[in-house]
Amino acid sequence: MAPGKPGKSVGAPEDPSVTLFREYLRIDTVHPKPDYDAAVRFLEHVGTDLGLACQKVEVCQGHVVLVLTWQGTNPRLRSILLNSHTDVVPVFEEHWTYPPFEAVKDSQGNIYARGAQDMKCVSIQYLEAIRRLKAEGKCFARTIHLTFVPDEEVGGHKGMEMFVQRPEFKALNVGFVLDEGLASPSDTFSVFYGEKSPWWIKVKCMGSPGHGSRFISNTAAEKLHKVISSFLAFRESEKQRLKSDSSLTLGDVTSLNLTMLEGGVSFNVVPSEMAAGFDIRIPPTVDLKAFEEQVAAWCRDAGDGVTYEFFQKCMDQHITSTEESNPWWKAFSGVCRDMKLQLKLEIFPAATDSRYIRAAGHPAIGFSPMNRTPVLLHDHNEFLNEDVFLRGIEIYARLLPALASVSPLPSEG
Repeated sequence: MAPGKPGKSVGAPEDPSVTLFREYLRIDTVHPKPDYDAAVRFLEHVGTDLGLACQKVEVCQGHVVLVLTWQGTNPRLRSILLNSHTDVVPVFEEHWTYPPFEAVKDSQGNIYARGAQDMKCVSIQYLEAIRRLKAEGKCFARTIHLTFVPDEEVGGHKGMEMFVQRPEFKALNVGFVLDEGLASPSDTFSVFYGEKSPWWIKVKCMGSPGHGSRFISNTAAEKLHKVISSFLAFRESEKQRLKSDSSLTLGDVTSLNLTMLEGGVSFNVVPSEMAAGFDIRIPPTVDLKAFEEQVAAWCRDAGDGVTYEFFQKCMDQHITSTEESNPWWKAFSGVCRDMKLQLKLEIFPAATDSRYIRAAGHPAIGFSPMNRTPVLLHDHNEFLNEDVFLRGIEIYARLLPALASVSPLPSEG
């Protein structure tokens, strides 16, 4: 969709929910120096305005998880958790049509900003759905918590990964979680019930050094060439498997990319050490032990002095049931059927904070209600149309009552 001119044509005033969304987008929470304090102050103010209880949990220095709570009528029941992250990824401003932190709205209603899709939209949609429900005088048996967490875009290690281990998280008594999903260019809405295990591997090759004018034997470069060839041959096989089977999505195959190369001190010196870094994302259908054995075999086959090291190794393969026997899924999917929303169930192709939540034993669904929208997270000119944004609030305003009214489960007495 080509960008329109700044400013929508004169007519009805802007919806206050859109105005709030644009205000949040203007808070610069971009890495490597996100202004978390400003984001927390903004969200805390909105929550207080809505009459929500507020708690701030500093999981480590400078990294605060904000918890807003709408108390249910039966707090003994397990709660609904609405999760979103406050940080966003860096931008290359020269490639943007509009400044990425001004939240410019063009004549077509497209709002351009980093975080428009990933995922400041969802944060505000949660809050505005609650605003509507409270204005209607609604209340529900189950408590609804909203968590706004830092650090997700750099792995969540100083955010949700630490938060789920704390007593403040356990006190939330979580039963079911909604977290981020992805936009969908088609009429369907993507729903993610699991995600890939991210592995970041560095392979180091040791070999004979020497002068650049000679044919040195047993060099690090020759070994690294073999390693890279093995890894990329596997990459090609997975790429072709995805291409040849229309029933598969990116979440169903193992993605692998060579992302870093290291080595060398001078043009005329054959280095004694070279290394390559790989980003691998493995679906939950893959035997992780067998896959690591394959990695080890690729390294052995390249020769002596070849080792590998993990910089990230997620071994959790929990998925959330999408069977009607799961009362949480039944409530979620029932609303979607009633609203005639066409769902596409997928494994998330990358990684989100949901992996920490599922590993802690809580069912989680990744869902960002953005259909008919190009997938632009982490891309230049990230935008979301205001009508799609407002429709998302309507969807959450239907989902939350259904989830917060799920009948007591057998485990809840």
